[in-house]
Amino acid sequence: MATKRKKTRPTKPPAAPATAAPVAPADERVITPKPRHRPVTPSAKPVKAAYFNRELSWLAFNRRVLEQARNAKHPLLERVKFLAIVSSNLDEFFEIRVSGIIQQVESGVTEPSVDGLGPKESLRRIHSVVASLVEDQYDCWQNELMPALAAEGIVFKTAAELTPFELAWVTSYFHEQVYPVLTPLALDQSHPFPQLGNKTLNVIVSLDNPATPEVEQLVAILPVPRILPRLVPIDPAGATPQRFLFLSEIIKLCAGEFFPGYRVTGAHSFRVTRNSDLYIDEEEAENLLKKIEDELRNLRRGAAVRLEIEEGVDDAIFSTLLDHLDLSHEYVFRLNGPLNLLRLMSLAEVDRPDLKYPPFTPVNVSPLRDPAHIFETLRAQDVLLHHPYDSFQPVVDFVEQAARDPQVFAIKQTLYRTSGDSPIVRALIEASKNGKQVTALVELKARFDEANNIQWAKQLEEAGVHVVYGLIGHKTHCKCSLVVRREGRLLRRYAHLGTGNYNPKTAKLYTDLSYFTARDELTSDAANLFNTLTGFSREPVFEHLLVAPYNLHRRTQELIQRETDNAAAGRPARIIVKMNSLVDKATIDKLYAASRAGVKIDIIVRGVCCLVPGVKGLSDNIRVRSIVGRYLEHARAFYFENAGEGEPLVLAGSADWMPRNFFRRVEVVYPVRDPALRRWITDELFVMELQDNEHARELHANGGYLPVPRAANAPPFSAQSYFIAAATQRALS
Repeated sequence: MATKRKKTRPTKPPAAPATAAPVAPADERVITPKPRHRPVTPSAKPVKAAYFNRELSWLAFNRRVLEQARNAKHPLLERVKFLAIVSSNLDEFFEIRVSGIIQQVESGVTEPSVDGLGPKESLRRIHSVVASLVEDQYDCWQNELMPALAAEGIVFKTAAELTPFELAWVTSYFHEQVYPVLTPLALDQSHPFPQLGNKTLNVIVSLDNPATPEVEQLVAILPVPRILPRLVPIDPAGATPQRFLFLSEIIKLCAGEFFPGYRVTGAHSFRVTRNSDLYIDEEEAENLLKKIEDELRNLRRGAAVRLEIEEGVDDAIFSTLLDHLDLSHEYVFRLNGPLNLLRLMSLAEVDRPDLKYPPFTPVNVSPLRDPAHIFETLRAQDVLLHHPYDSFQPVVDFVEQAARDPQVFAIKQTLYRTSGDSPIVRALIEASKNGKQVTALVELKARFDEANNIQWAKQLEEAGVHVVYGLIGHKTHCKCSLVVRREGRLLRRYAHLGTGNYNPKTAKLYTDLSYFTARDELTSDAANLFNTLTGFSREPVFEHLLVAPYNLHRRTQELIQRETDNAAAGRPARIIVKMNSLVDKATIDKLYAASRAGVKIDIIVRGVCCLVPGVKGLSDNIRVRSIVGRYLEHARAFYFENAGEGEPLVLAGSADWMPRNFFRRVEVVYPVRDPALRRWITDELFVMELQDNEHARELHANGGYLPVPRAANAPPFSAQSYFIAAATQRALS
């Protein structure tokens, strides 16, 4: 017989301390609108639906990241990190999105996407926007961040700016650390153009033979292995100021050492970005693990999709590169500064706490803080954690305690992305060695983490864990852990359902939700999910969980339609959603219809949003905002005011509203059953993010993201700062 569930106080943050950002007045904190007294009649002639281009919307997000690099309110070294993130984002954008559109063009695809742009026009606009973004990125580095760093005693030098002492030090460093590991590659009839690795640093050198001035100049390439640090501190044990030199500057300075008897007439660094998508026909791949290993080895042979090169390179050399890379000019970016600003991320190691965010340690004061009583606690109450403000440790404790508890018979776990020294993986291995039945669903195709996941899959298999790779044609993206425990004569199930990955490292950087429950209706659906993923089930039935690719899309449309019907009938209706991306056309059309019916809709979307808000007769009632701040907003949560269950329906989960999440991934969206936890999501999470007027940007119908208007006497308010202050207060109380 199941233990009776006790009523508990909500595990939500207390009010912020007096020094924290202000809390909204009571009348601004109410989410539920007053009931309408008469139905709203949609226009008989609705305006034509409009959609933003997905790629251009993503570039608008990266523009918002760049804004943070230019925002003097952030500590200086944090601004440098934002600038580095812009480069990292653009890398992935070209490797995946741009390469995909190029393939469409090469395949003769002309059909426009929902925004009306065909592949060729999309590429043209992408190039224009990226060119402007990169120009502003380097302007930010050269004219804002570099001078500000110098003023703080962190100086970046070029080879021409070195003092005699610094030149001697750099020359010695080159001979000891760089020269032994570089191999010059000549370019001539007997030396074919080398295969250059994706995103690797290279230096192209033009040479002249003084003995034969009539012979045309010679060309060679110096590929730089990844093992060498790209940012070199000059005389690191020396006095201040701290001085840095990019590795490319050192190699260009000393390039002549590789070519005795020749005169170096030019040296320029360059970098090639290649198509990095994996091509795998899963129906043809008998062993998915081995197939992905083979594909990873083939990535270096991907087609070039971008060339980044320093300004000033000779036209003849430039043409040689384009010919061999089979690239046209629109995919070339001549940069006024160092290549790959992502390498600036290493400045985070500089010991200057005054130039960084004040330290914050996630707090572990939830009801699950005592690992020995985790299962006892969950029998009495559900628990919701808000990372990174709440520690990720209870998630690790949940799996580790299950591994060691003699009453636990089975553990079932999804793994999409995890850390290199994953305590979750170690706990699963320990559980298997302790004789428990352990099943791990490892997603081999988690982009850019394929190699790591292959490694963990092998280790788990060697330890006796049942490792499976999910459904053919679908990534297993859901975040779910299920524990089966014998308690007396009963078997009871406990579940953790999340919005983020089982990765303690990223859990300190991403905002996510973790929901722990022992409710039979939810754990039963979770068990059904694992059975579906490990066995055979053509049409599984989920009563309470929304699971893609089975019922998530349909149920999402039904929930939006119900709010639409309620508004049209004069009943209360309200939708609030928080996610990473909104792309799915059918869902956007449903939201447009809901808006026309009078439903007030707030969308908090971090990245891509193809919905156009604020269009008269189409989306008058829809507001869209984005928050980019100290932490990466990653949680997905959904609020439907009048879902027909006598109370608002509040959901959270792993899925964005994108076709890939609805139809090509295994996703889980779960209802938050505990009333107190639902209230925390509505009255804290949503209200604070809708109140943010510091880091929030509002999307307008013209595609621009503008700062949220602030009343003249209104103080700045940051939702992330509020949650940090609230967590700190919880730890002190």
